[in-house]
Amino acid sequence: MARRKRSSQALQKAVRRAASVNSIDPNLDLGNGLSLSAFLNLIETMRNRENTYNSALSNLDKLYREMLETERQLADMTEHILLGVATRYGKSSVEYGMAGGVPKNQRRKGLRGESSNSTSDRSSFVVSVNNNGNGTKAVGKI
Repeated sequence: MARRKRSSQALQKAVRRAASVNSIDPNLDLGNGLSLSAFLNLIETMRNRENTYNSALSNLDKLYREMLETERQLADMTEHILLGVATRYGKSSVEYGMAGGVPKNQRRKGLRGESSNSTSDRSSFVVSVNNNGNGTKAVGKI
């Protein structure tokens, strides 16, 4: 997704203002650095910086797309390397395991619908509450 380019509301307003002030006097100088020529210079500086910024965003988008493409190529080659090792040495070989694969003879086969955690590993916890009138007593079993 391309990054959104920036357009400055202040720049657009300044351009309109400069056009209006220019109609008053093209050499207007109000003192304290407030002259039409200084105003036009600052407008041009802002326009250049905005263009530079937007160009940088476009370059960044290009670099991002190139990085994603290289990442896809790397993922494909990683998979192909593992498949090549499996073809040469077999999926049950030590070399296949060294390359990052799980050797065929070491894979765990589970039944459908059963999670990888065994039910025998789970602890059960039973609590009964007795209220004998003198207070509540909890009895637990693990």
